[in-house]
Amino acid sequence: MKISVCGKGGSGKTVVTTLLANALRGRGYRVLVVDSDESNSGLHRLLGFDRAPVPLVELVGGKQEVKNAFPKDRSLQSAMGTNVLVQERIPLGDLPPEYVVSRDGISLVAVGKILQSLEGCACPMGVLSREFLRKLHLRDDEMAIVDMEAGVEHFGRGVESSIDAVLMVVDPSFESVQLAERVNGMTAQIGISRCWALLNKIASDDISSTLKRELSGRNVDVIGSVRYDPKIFEACLAGLPAQSIEAARDIEPIMDIILAARVQ
Repeated sequence: MKISVCGKGGSGKTVVTTLLANALRGRGYRVLVVDSDESNSGLHRLLGFDRAPVPLVELVGGKQEVKNAFPKDRSLQSAMGTNVLVQERIPLGDLPPEYVVSRDGISLVAVGKILQSLEGCACPMGVLSREFLRKLHLRDDEMAIVDMEAGVEHFGRGVESSIDAVLMVVDPSFESVQLAERVNGMTAQIGISRCWALLNKIASDDISSTLKRELSGRNVDVIGSVRYDPKIFEACLAGLPAQSIEAARDIEPIMDIILAARVQ
């Protein structure tokens, strides 16, 4: 199963991705985390790695080589059909060692980052993300979690066309609720039936109830909630692994629903 984690900037997508990866590993799965956010560079630290992997975009010669592979009309629709990876099927164990970091059954790959001004758009990373996820072959005991960029541009690039389920991280803000409604509609457009809102940074039952009511009125299913935990805030501030007994406990019933949907 390939799970997309998306939402607005600052909602906590990267933390939720980390909590999901740890929960899946605790249940005996081999987990591949795909960093598909070209701006956030902290995922490897939250997962407990001391370095980030070499980006996959370097495996294919860099962003310019991906652009060079685009059809001559340069339209986004045509670019989505571009193939830059040689293999037609990519098992987890076939990833070149310099492009993946691993520990205790959790592996991390990064598609690519915007590192300097005037570098151009992130379209090459979107094209590579889509192709990599489409070709990624998972065994029954393997799961992939994709930390998407903030917003909905990845839907426009077609990255979710290779995804099995979408988790929309919703923090206590009106903008986050609005975005969840948009994402819910977009997943329906591309035929993804497993789409849930995951409430994050929840400080009280009243806030949880308010968010659930707002989302229900917009026909968005809520899978569960993760409480606000100062320990996670402090870890993010210090660039340390995200560890919280309370948040990990909140993730478990959410994981039950995801894994039950996996076998349906």
